Amino acid sequence: MQALPETPITLFARTEASVVAAVQWLKLGAELVGAAIIALGIITAGLLLVKELAKHRTADFTAIRLTLARYLALALEFQLGADILSTAIAPSWEQLGKLGAIAVIRTALNFFLSKEMQDERRQSGDEQTVVARPKQGARPAA
Repeated sequence: MQALPETPITLFARTEASVVAAVQWLKLGAELVGAAIIALGIITAGLLLVKELAKHRTADFTAIRLTLARYLALALEFQLGADILSTAIAPSWEQLGKLGAIAVIRTALNFFLSKEMQDERRQSGDEQTVVARPKQGARPAA
């Protein structure tokens, strides 16, 4: 028995199914990377906290928060990318609405997280500048 020649419609359907499967795997990969970044950030910030507390002094929570915030901001980008991928293939209006809401929420979170990091860096920089500033009348080191 001879195999029937493949019609353009069946070829298109197979190609579309392959593309959908590839995008779903890519989405899963982006979600896994985002989750791994969050886990790594939690572990890193936790280790920094333990290290600071082990020194028997007041912990520098600002530096620890900034460290965790950097990881969270990066993870949010990966998670948003995964959400965009999920609606890349023949999205419904419901999926687009959900993506829009998620994108707005995650973008707002990332914006405020970045703003807070900049403010904390600026404040930390100001404090270091005040500490590093020589006294009036003191000679600069040669």
